[in-house]
Amino acid sequence: MIHLSLTFDDVLQQFYKNYTQMAHFYDIIFALLFAKGRYYIMKELKIAKNDANQRLDRFVGKAVPLLPDTLLQKYIRLKRIKLNSKGAKRDTRLSEGDIIQLYINDEFFDSPTEENAYLKISTPKVEIIYEDENIFLADKAPGVLCHAAGGDASNTLIANIQALFYARGEWKPREENSFAPALCNRIDRNTGGIVIAAKNAETLRIINEKIKLREIEKFYLCAVSGIPNPESGEVRSFIFKDAVKNQVYVRQDFCPGAKEAVTRYRTLMSRGELSLVECELLTGRTHQIRAQMASIGVPLLGDGKYGSEKTNRSFGEKGQALYSYKLHFAFKTDAGILNYLNGKAFEAPSVPFAKKIFDFFVDN
Repeated sequence: MIHLSLTFDDVLQQFYKNYTQMAHFYDIIFALLFAKGRYYIMKELKIAKNDANQRLDRFVGKAVPLLPDTLLQKYIRLKRIKLNSKGAKRDTRLSEGDIIQLYINDEFFDSPTEENAYLKISTPKVEIIYEDENIFLADKAPGVLCHAAGGDASNTLIANIQALFYARGEWKPREENSFAPALCNRIDRNTGGIVIAAKNAETLRIINEKIKLREIEKFYLCAVSGIPNPESGEVRSFIFKDAVKNQVYVRQDFCPGAKEAVTRYRTLMSRGELSLVECELLTGRTHQIRAQMASIGVPLLGDGKYGSEKTNRSFGEKGQALYSYKLHFAFKTDAGILNYLNGKAFEAPSVPFAKKIFDFFVDN
Protein backbone atom coordinates (compact mmCIF):
# COMPACT_ATOMS: atom_id res chain seq x y z
CA MET A 1 0.00 0.00 0.00
CA ILE A 2 1.30 3.46 -0.86
CA HIS A 3 0.88 6.08 1.86
CA LEU A 4 0.62 9.72 0.90
CA SER A 5 2.78 10.68 3.89
CA LEU A 6 5.82 9.10 2.25
CA THR A 7 8.29 11.26 0.39
CA PHE A 8 8.26 11.09 -3.40
CA ASP A 9 11.51 9.04 -3.44
CA ASP A 10 10.05 6.61 -0.87
CA VAL A 11 6.97 6.20 -3.03
CA LEU A 12 9.06 5.53 -6.11
CA GLN A 13 11.18 2.94 -4.33
CA GLN A 14 8.16 1.15 -2.91
CA PHE A 15 6.39 1.13 -6.23
CA TYR A 16 9.43 -0.04 -8.13
CA LYS A 17 10.06 -2.87 -5.62
CA ASN A 18 6.53 -4.15 -6.21
CA TYR A 19 6.81 -3.57 -9.94
CA THR A 20 9.96 -5.68 -10.35
CA GLN A 21 8.19 -8.62 -8.74
CA MET A 22 5.49 -8.71 -11.42
CA ALA A 23 5.46 -11.71 -13.75
CA HIS A 24 4.74 -9.78 -16.90
CA PHE A 25 6.23 -6.56 -18.19
CA TYR A 26 4.43 -3.98 -20.32
CA ASP A 27 5.87 -1.40 -22.65
CA ILE A 28 3.98 1.36 -20.79
CA ILE A 29 3.04 1.23 -17.10
CA PHE A 30 1.30 4.13 -15.41
CA ALA A 31 1.87 4.78 -11.70
CA LEU A 32 -0.20 7.69 -10.47
CA LEU A 33 1.82 9.02 -7.57
CA PHE A 34 0.67 12.05 -5.65
CA ALA A 35 3.59 14.32 -4.84
CA LYS A 36 3.28 18.05 -4.35
CA GLY A 37 -0.07 18.08 -6.09
CA ARG A 38 1.23 16.62 -9.39
CA TYR A 39 0.94 13.29 -11.10
CA TYR A 40 4.03 11.32 -12.07
CA ILE A 41 4.25 8.53 -14.62
CA MET A 42 6.65 5.63 -14.79
CA LYS A 43 6.95 4.88 -18.45
CA GLU A 44 9.15 2.30 -20.13
CA LEU A 45 10.77 2.63 -23.52
CA LYS A 46 12.36 -0.40 -25.18
CA ILE A 47 15.29 0.31 -27.48
CA ALA A 48 14.73 -1.08 -30.97
CA LYS A 49 17.40 -1.78 -33.57
CA ASN A 50 17.09 1.66 -35.19
CA ASP A 51 17.40 3.38 -31.80
CA ALA A 52 20.62 1.63 -30.78
CA ASN A 53 23.99 3.36 -30.43
CA GLN A 54 22.46 6.71 -29.44
CA ARG A 55 23.39 8.54 -26.26
CA LEU A 56 20.89 8.13 -23.45
CA ASP A 57 20.19 11.86 -23.08
CA ARG A 58 19.78 12.46 -26.81
CA PHE A 59 17.39 9.54 -27.23
CA VAL A 60 15.21 10.67 -24.32
CA GLY A 61 15.27 14.25 -25.64
CA LYS A 62 13.75 13.03 -28.92
CA ALA A 63 11.36 10.56 -27.27
CA VAL A 64 10.04 13.16 -24.79
CA PRO A 65 10.31 16.44 -26.78
CA LEU A 66 8.49 18.56 -24.17
CA LEU A 67 11.06 17.77 -21.49
CA PRO A 68 13.50 20.72 -21.16
CA ASP A 69 17.14 19.76 -21.56
CA THR A 70 18.05 21.08 -18.12
CA LEU A 71 15.38 18.90 -16.50
CA LEU A 72 16.42 15.93 -18.62
CA GLN A 73 20.00 16.18 -17.35
CA LYS A 74 18.79 16.70 -13.78
CA TYR A 75 16.50 13.67 -13.92
CA ILE A 76 19.35 11.49 -15.18
CA ARG A 77 21.48 12.61 -12.21
CA LEU A 78 18.60 11.98 -9.77
CA LYS A 79 17.94 8.55 -11.34
CA ARG A 80 14.43 9.50 -12.33
CA ILE A 81 15.62 8.34 -15.74
CA LYS A 82 17.11 4.84 -15.48
CA LEU A 83 18.64 2.38 -17.89
CA ASN A 84 17.82 -1.27 -17.27
CA SER A 85 16.59 -0.41 -13.75
CA LYS A 86 19.84 1.33 -12.80
CA GLY A 87 21.22 4.82 -12.89
CA ALA A 88 23.31 5.68 -15.93
CA LYS A 89 25.46 8.48 -17.25
CA ARG A 90 23.95 10.80 -19.81
CA ASP A 91 26.42 9.80 -22.54
CA THR A 92 25.85 6.05 -22.13
CA ARG A 93 25.37 4.41 -25.53
CA LEU A 94 22.14 2.43 -25.89
CA SER A 95 21.94 -1.15 -27.15
CA GLU A 96 19.08 -2.98 -28.80
CA GLY A 97 16.82 -4.47 -26.12
CA ASP A 98 17.74 -1.92 -23.41
CA ILE A 99 14.87 -0.69 -21.26
CA ILE A 100 14.65 2.95 -20.20
CA GLN A 101 12.48 3.77 -17.18
CA LEU A 102 11.28 7.36 -16.88
CA TYR A 103 9.72 8.82 -13.72
CA ILE A 104 8.46 12.07 -15.20
CA ASN A 105 5.45 14.38 -14.84
CA ASP A 106 2.67 13.06 -17.05
CA GLU A 107 2.27 16.32 -19.01
CA PHE A 108 5.73 15.92 -20.55
CA PHE A 109 4.47 12.93 -22.53
CA ASP A 110 1.88 15.00 -24.43
CA SER A 111 2.40 15.71 -28.12
CA PRO A 112 4.09 19.12 -28.66
CA THR A 113 1.67 21.94 -29.51
CA GLU A 114 1.63 25.70 -29.10
CA GLU A 115 -0.62 25.22 -26.08
CA ASN A 116 1.90 23.13 -24.15
CA ALA A 117 5.11 24.75 -25.42
CA TYR A 118 5.67 26.21 -21.94
CA LEU A 119 6.71 22.76 -20.74
CA LYS A 120 9.85 22.92 -22.88
CA ILE A 121 11.04 26.02 -21.02
CA SER A 122 13.07 25.38 -17.88
CA THR A 123 14.21 29.00 -17.37
CA PRO A 124 11.54 31.47 -18.49
CA LYS A 125 12.87 34.67 -20.04
CA VAL A 126 10.43 37.47 -19.27
CA GLU A 127 11.11 41.08 -18.34
CA ILE A 128 8.45 42.13 -15.85
CA ILE A 129 7.21 45.72 -15.75
CA TYR A 130 4.30 45.13 -13.37
CA GLU A 131 2.18 42.29 -12.04
CA ASP A 132 -0.46 41.52 -9.43
CA GLU A 133 -2.95 38.71 -8.88
CA ASN A 134 -4.86 39.60 -12.06
CA ILE A 135 -2.59 41.20 -14.61
CA PHE A 136 0.96 40.91 -15.91
CA LEU A 137 2.82 43.53 -17.98
CA ALA A 138 5.80 42.17 -19.90
CA ASP A 139 8.52 44.11 -21.69
CA LYS A 140 8.88 42.19 -24.96
CA ALA A 141 12.26 42.41 -26.64
CA PRO A 142 12.44 43.12 -30.39
CA GLY A 143 12.77 39.88 -32.33
CA VAL A 144 10.50 37.89 -30.01
CA LEU A 145 7.17 36.63 -31.32
CA CYS A 146 4.07 37.11 -29.17
CA HIS A 147 2.57 33.87 -30.54
CA ALA A 148 3.98 31.05 -32.63
CA ALA A 149 4.12 31.49 -36.39
CA GLY A 150 5.60 28.13 -37.29
CA GLY A 151 8.86 26.83 -35.91
CA ASP A 152 9.65 26.44 -32.22
CA ALA A 153 6.66 27.64 -30.20
CA SER A 154 8.73 27.68 -26.99
CA ASN A 155 10.51 30.86 -28.15
CA THR A 156 7.35 32.97 -27.91
CA LEU A 157 6.42 35.52 -25.28
CA ILE A 158 3.23 33.71 -24.27
CA ALA A 159 5.07 30.39 -23.80
CA ASN A 160 7.62 32.05 -21.51
CA ILE A 161 4.91 33.80 -19.48
CA GLN A 162 3.00 30.53 -19.07
CA ALA A 163 6.23 28.74 -18.13
CA LEU A 164 6.87 31.38 -15.45
CA PHE A 165 3.42 30.97 -13.90
CA TYR A 166 3.71 27.19 -14.12
CA ALA A 167 7.12 27.15 -12.42
CA ARG A 168 5.80 29.35 -9.62
CA GLY A 169 2.82 27.07 -9.10
CA GLU A 170 0.41 29.92 -9.85
CA TRP A 171 -1.06 28.12 -12.86
CA LYS A 172 -1.89 24.42 -12.76
CA PRO A 173 -3.14 23.48 -16.22
CA ARG A 174 -4.25 20.00 -15.14
CA GLU A 175 -6.68 21.63 -12.73
CA GLU A 176 -8.08 24.14 -15.24
CA ASN A 177 -11.03 23.24 -17.43
CA SER A 178 -10.13 25.58 -20.26
CA PHE A 179 -8.35 28.78 -19.15
CA ALA A 180 -4.67 29.40 -19.80
CA PRO A 181 -2.82 32.70 -19.20
CA ALA A 182 -3.27 34.72 -22.37
CA LEU A 183 -2.05 37.88 -24.07
CA CYS A 184 -4.57 40.72 -24.35
CA ASN A 185 -2.65 42.60 -27.04
CA ARG A 186 0.21 41.81 -29.35
CA ILE A 187 2.91 43.75 -31.16
CA ASP A 188 4.99 42.93 -34.23
CA ARG A 189 7.96 40.60 -33.91
CA ASN A 190 10.54 43.35 -34.49
CA THR A 191 8.74 45.88 -32.30
CA GLY A 192 9.58 45.89 -28.60
CA GLY A 193 7.57 47.03 -25.64
CA ILE A 194 4.73 46.44 -23.23
CA VAL A 195 2.37 43.50 -23.72
CA ILE A 196 -0.53 42.79 -21.37
CA ALA A 197 -1.18 39.24 -20.14
CA ALA A 198 -4.23 38.12 -18.16
CA LYS A 199 -3.84 35.73 -15.24
CA ASN A 200 -7.52 34.78 -15.13
CA ALA A 201 -10.55 34.65 -17.39
CA GLU A 202 -12.27 37.68 -15.84
CA THR A 203 -9.22 39.88 -16.40
CA LEU A 204 -8.95 38.68 -20.00
CA ARG A 205 -12.60 39.59 -20.63
CA ILE A 206 -12.28 43.05 -19.03
CA ILE A 207 -9.01 44.02 -20.75
CA ASN A 208 -10.29 42.90 -24.15
CA GLU A 209 -13.38 45.06 -23.60
CA LYS A 210 -11.34 48.07 -22.49
CA ILE A 211 -9.08 47.80 -25.54
CA LYS A 212 -12.14 47.66 -27.76
CA LEU A 213 -13.60 50.72 -26.01
CA ARG A 214 -10.22 52.52 -26.30
CA GLU A 215 -9.97 52.92 -22.54
CA ILE A 216 -6.34 51.82 -22.47
CA GLU A 217 -4.05 54.44 -23.99
CA LYS A 218 -0.99 53.05 -25.80
CA PHE A 219 2.08 55.19 -26.49
CA TYR A 220 5.02 54.32 -28.72
CA LEU A 221 8.44 55.83 -29.30
CA CYS A 222 9.90 55.72 -32.79
CA ALA A 223 12.94 57.06 -34.60
CA VAL A 224 12.03 58.52 -37.98
CA SER A 225 14.01 59.77 -40.94
CA GLY A 226 13.43 63.53 -41.18
CA ILE A 227 11.43 65.98 -39.09
CA PRO A 228 7.62 65.70 -39.11
CA ASN A 229 5.81 68.73 -40.50
CA PRO A 230 4.03 69.85 -38.42
CA GLU A 231 6.09 68.60 -35.49
CA SER A 232 2.93 67.55 -33.67
CA GLY A 233 -0.39 66.50 -35.09
CA GLU A 234 -2.78 63.70 -35.98
CA VAL A 235 -2.67 61.37 -38.95
CA ARG A 236 -6.12 60.21 -40.03
CA SER A 237 -6.41 57.93 -43.04
CA PHE A 238 -7.60 54.53 -44.23
CA ILE A 239 -5.47 51.41 -44.20
CA PHE A 240 -5.95 48.53 -46.60
CA LYS A 241 -4.20 45.26 -45.74
CA ASP A 242 -2.74 42.88 -48.29
CA ALA A 243 -2.74 39.64 -46.30
CA VAL A 244 -0.70 37.77 -48.91
CA LYS A 245 2.21 40.26 -48.76
CA ASN A 246 1.64 41.07 -45.07
CA GLN A 247 1.78 44.72 -46.02
CA VAL A 248 -0.65 47.60 -45.72
CA TYR A 249 -1.42 50.58 -47.95
CA VAL A 250 -2.50 54.02 -46.78
CA ARG A 251 -5.41 55.71 -48.55
CA GLN A 252 -6.81 59.17 -47.90
CA ASP A 253 -10.26 58.10 -49.05
CA PHE A 254 -12.22 55.01 -48.13
CA CYS A 255 -11.99 51.99 -50.38
CA PRO A 256 -13.61 48.56 -49.98
CA GLY A 257 -11.80 46.53 -47.32
CA ALA A 258 -10.02 49.53 -45.82
CA LYS A 259 -10.30 50.56 -42.16
CA GLU A 260 -9.93 53.97 -40.59
CA ALA A 261 -6.65 54.51 -38.75
CA VAL A 262 -5.82 57.41 -36.43
CA THR A 263 -2.43 58.17 -34.89
CA ARG A 264 -1.60 61.19 -32.73
CA TYR A 265 2.08 62.16 -32.64
CA ARG A 266 4.52 64.73 -31.22
CA THR A 267 8.21 65.23 -31.94
CA LEU A 268 10.31 65.00 -28.79
CA MET A 269 13.71 65.87 -30.29
CA SER A 270 15.75 65.82 -33.48
CA ARG A 271 19.37 64.93 -34.04
CA GLY A 272 20.85 65.29 -37.49
CA GLU A 273 18.52 63.70 -40.02
CA LEU A 274 16.61 61.69 -37.41
CA SER A 275 13.80 62.58 -35.03
CA LEU A 276 12.45 60.89 -31.92
CA VAL A 277 8.66 60.86 -32.05
CA GLU A 278 6.01 59.77 -29.56
CA CYS A 279 2.93 58.22 -31.16
CA GLU A 280 -0.39 57.47 -29.50
CA LEU A 281 -2.53 54.84 -31.17
CA LEU A 282 -6.17 55.86 -31.29
CA THR A 283 -6.93 52.80 -33.42
CA GLY A 284 -5.03 49.55 -33.65
CA ARG A 285 -4.46 48.58 -37.27
CA THR A 286 -1.75 46.34 -38.67
CA HIS A 287 1.55 48.27 -39.15
CA GLN A 288 -0.38 51.47 -38.40
CA ILE A 289 2.43 53.67 -37.09
CA ARG A 290 4.95 52.36 -39.62
CA ALA A 291 2.68 52.94 -42.61
CA GLN A 292 1.19 56.27 -41.51
CA MET A 293 4.51 57.88 -40.58
CA ALA A 294 5.87 56.84 -43.97
CA SER A 295 2.78 58.34 -45.61
CA ILE A 296 3.62 61.80 -44.19
CA GLY A 297 7.24 61.59 -45.37
CA VAL A 298 9.03 60.43 -42.19
CA PRO A 299 9.44 56.64 -42.37
CA LEU A 300 10.74 54.71 -39.39
CA LEU A 301 14.44 54.02 -39.17
CA GLY A 302 15.21 50.36 -39.88
CA ASP A 303 11.83 49.62 -41.44
CA GLY A 304 12.37 47.24 -44.36
CA LYS A 305 8.78 47.45 -45.63
CA TYR A 306 7.96 51.14 -45.46
CA GLY A 307 11.29 52.83 -44.80
CA SER A 308 14.34 54.06 -46.72
CA GLU A 309 16.91 51.38 -47.58
CA LYS A 310 19.61 54.03 -47.96
CA THR A 311 18.98 55.51 -44.51
CA ASN A 312 18.70 52.07 -42.92
CA ARG A 313 22.04 51.03 -44.39
CA SER A 314 23.78 54.22 -43.32
CA PHE A 315 22.74 53.68 -39.69
CA GLY A 316 23.09 49.88 -39.77
CA GLU A 317 19.53 49.31 -38.55
CA LYS A 318 17.75 46.11 -39.63
CA GLY A 319 14.57 46.26 -37.55
CA GLN A 320 12.09 49.12 -37.20
CA ALA A 321 12.94 51.58 -34.42
CA LEU A 322 9.56 51.30 -32.71
CA TYR A 323 8.77 50.59 -29.07
CA SER A 324 5.51 50.36 -27.13
CA TYR A 325 6.89 52.17 -24.14
CA LYS A 326 3.88 53.36 -22.11
CA LEU A 327 0.36 52.25 -21.15
CA HIS A 328 -2.23 54.36 -19.37
CA PHE A 329 -5.39 52.82 -17.94
CA ALA A 330 -8.11 55.43 -18.51
CA PHE A 331 -11.36 53.64 -17.71
CA LYS A 332 -14.55 55.55 -18.44
CA THR A 333 -16.79 52.62 -17.58
CA ASP A 334 -16.78 50.07 -14.77
CA ALA A 335 -13.77 47.75 -14.82
CA GLY A 336 -14.94 45.28 -12.18
CA ILE A 337 -12.00 43.59 -10.43
CA LEU A 338 -9.58 45.90 -12.28
CA ASN A 339 -11.01 49.24 -11.12
CA TYR A 340 -7.91 49.74 -8.96
CA LEU A 341 -5.84 50.18 -12.16
CA ASN A 342 -7.80 53.22 -13.32
CA GLY A 343 -5.56 56.25 -13.77
CA LYS A 344 -2.33 54.28 -13.47
CA ALA A 345 0.41 54.44 -16.10
CA PHE A 346 3.29 52.05 -16.68
CA GLU A 347 6.46 52.61 -18.70
CA ALA A 348 9.21 50.40 -20.06
CA PRO A 349 12.43 51.10 -18.12
CA SER A 350 14.49 51.60 -21.29
CA VAL A 351 14.11 51.94 -25.04
CA PRO A 352 17.38 50.78 -26.63
CA PHE A 353 17.33 52.82 -29.86
CA ALA A 354 16.21 56.00 -28.05
CA LYS A 355 19.13 55.68 -25.66
CA LYS A 356 21.60 54.77 -28.40
CA ILE A 357 20.68 57.45 -30.95
CA PHE A 358 19.27 60.29 -28.86
CA ASP A 359 20.65 59.68 -25.33
CA PHE A 360 16.99 59.65 -24.37
CA PHE A 361 15.81 57.93 -21.23
CA VAL A 362 12.15 57.13 -20.59
CA ASP A 363 12.10 58.99 -17.26
CA ASN A 364 13.31 62.22 -18.94
